[in-house]
Amino acid sequence: MAQSLELLLIQFLMPDNDARRQAEDQIKRLAKDPQVVPALVQHLRTAKTPNVRQLAAVLLRKRITGHWAKLSPQLKQHVKQSLIESITVENSPPVRRASANVVSVVAKYAVPAGEWPDLLTFLFQCSQSAQEDHREVALILFSSLTETIGNTFRPYFADLQALLLKCMQDESSSRVRVAALKAVGSFLEFTNDGDEVVKFRDFIPSILDVSRKCIASGEEDVAILAFEIFDELIESPAPLLGDSVKAIVQFSLEVSCNQNLESSTRHQAIQIVSWLAKYKYNSLKKHKLVIPILQVMCPLLAESSDQEDDDDLAPDRASAEVIDTLAMNLPKHVFLPVLEFASVHCQSTNLKFREASVTALGVISEGCFDLMKEKLDTVLNIVLGALRDPELVVRGAASFAIGQFAEHLQPEILSHYQSVLPCLLIAIEDTSEEVKEKSHYALAAFCENMGEEIVPLLDHLMGKLMAALENSPRNLQETCMSAIGSVAAAAEQAFNPYAERVLELMKFFMVLTKDEDLRARARKKELTITKYQGFELEFSELREYTHGFFSNVAEILDDTFAQYLPRVMPLVFASCNLDDGSAVDIDESDDENVNDFGGVSSDDDADDEPRVRNISVRTGVLDEKAAATQALGLFALHTKSAFAPYPSTSL
Repeated sequence: MAQSLELLLIQFLMPDNDARRQAEDQIKRLAKDPQVVPALVQHLRTAKTPNVRQLAAVLLRKRITGHWAKLSPQLKQHVKQSLIESITVENSPPVRRASANVVSVVAKYAVPAGEWPDLLTFLFQCSQSAQEDHREVALILFSSLTETIGNTFRPYFADLQALLLKCMQDESSSRVRVAALKAVGSFLEFTNDGDEVVKFRDFIPSILDVSRKCIASGEEDVAILAFEIFDELIESPAPLLGDSVKAIVQFSLEVSCNQNLESSTRHQAIQIVSWLAKYKYNSLKKHKLVIPILQVMCPLLAESSDQEDDDDLAPDRASAEVIDTLAMNLPKHVFLPVLEFASVHCQSTNLKFREASVTALGVISEGCFDLMKEKLDTVLNIVLGALRDPELVVRGAASFAIGQFAEHLQPEILSHYQSVLPCLLIAIEDTSEEVKEKSHYALAAFCENMGEEIVPLLDHLMGKLMAALENSPRNLQETCMSAIGSVAAAAEQAFNPYAERVLELMKFFMVLTKDEDLRARARKKELTITKYQGFELEFSELREYTHGFFSNVAEILDDTFAQYLPRVMPLVFASCNLDDGSAVDIDESDDENVNDFGGVSSDDDADDEPRVRNISVRTGVLDEKAAATQALGLFALHTKSAFAPYPSTSL
């Protein structure tokens, strides 16, 4: 077998696709025989080219699991010895790492069975070798073995920690330092014991030192690993950080504002600050770190993100999360610095800083509500001024902030309706759809808690909102309908003159004629319900808002709402009868893809279950059904005997 297998391995690495396919089929057939193990071991040790040796190791890692129990003790010893030789003698780093991966798999079965008692001794010796390659591969093995035989290391945990700390301080080799850092991450992830975790506090200065050097040399992936380690330490209930929190914050802020780094690296750094604000905010307060953090995070709100970047990684979004978390936990330390930032930059010549100034105020309004109420005149002066800014992004941020104020600064904000509402009514006619949408949201939040003060403004409000409802695209109709519902709830009986026209328009939006695409689109995280009497609707939110609106009107009109039941009940039943739209996505991909060896390295005989990648419930339909069900109850409550024809269908 060894000779034929060698030819097949060489053939598989050829550029000719037909030749590769033939070789792959024959390799899969030969790999079912346990004798493939010694054959692969032979090629791992003796093949002339590194690519063939690496391919042999990749195949061996996949196949040895199924064949290990069938091998004789002598052959098992031969395999183990050959793997150790490959790790210590092999000149090619990729082959060494591939061999280390095979050791990790074999150890999973051999060590617990007592078949490899000298493995740990070998690793300790190798990690202290004078040769850099040996130290590096030993640390790589410590990392991978933690996942398979981590419990075996427990009696040696103190020795391992001392070894890892020494290797992280290895001045002669950056590769060894990086490998040690990765090993620390693996052990920390494996360790649950609080006393053992506490010992990792001593590693923080070395982790920071390695990370800074890696950032300087362009190895950002290593810095990301360091942030993941800090994440583990921060979330631990044990007091791990101590005075090191200052150094961690300083390093994280340096990375956060370094625009030369990848967005993913900066995001990890910002996320660490966010976790500290969430879990260790008292430590931030103790070490006087809140203002330094805000001095970096507030300007990051003004940073223009690359449109090609993932929005979730954008620095402005991530920094807003940090500011919000700080405001929720340390409002007295956050409000004045943010207000100062907003006051200074609201008149900036840089439109992004004007946008950032009002965004920051909106972000902190929930956490700093008490303090903001005391300075409401000053805050509103900044935000309402921004609502008239010539730049649409600034106006959009201002309308967002007003919506946040309306939600979190009740009831004090309502006393300013004479200055706020005229600005919002101008904003809902803005040239920007984004500004319009956010202004509808702000108007809905603001009007919801108004009382009789809204009555003199009804004609003007409803004229603007009805025009917007009739002439806007779907996303604006959703938010506009929400605003109309809030106006109706606040106006109560005074809304009666507008009910007929609104209900007729709602009926137009609610007629459902086709629903066959629901399941397929739900699997793509979208719901598409098309053909609404000439109006194409891509999401179910509009029907949800409409049911909510009908519920509000039924409460206002009471038994006089009965006249509308014949028209609204079919629409409610249509929503109640929709499929929930739940979906399960199966991930059938193989994660083995080393140097394009994925096809031949997959274990075809394994009875692997397909991996469930995502189980999701499409809450758009569920929310719509919930709103329709609530509407049914309110219709029955308020229309009384007029509801008599519908209970059987409702049930």
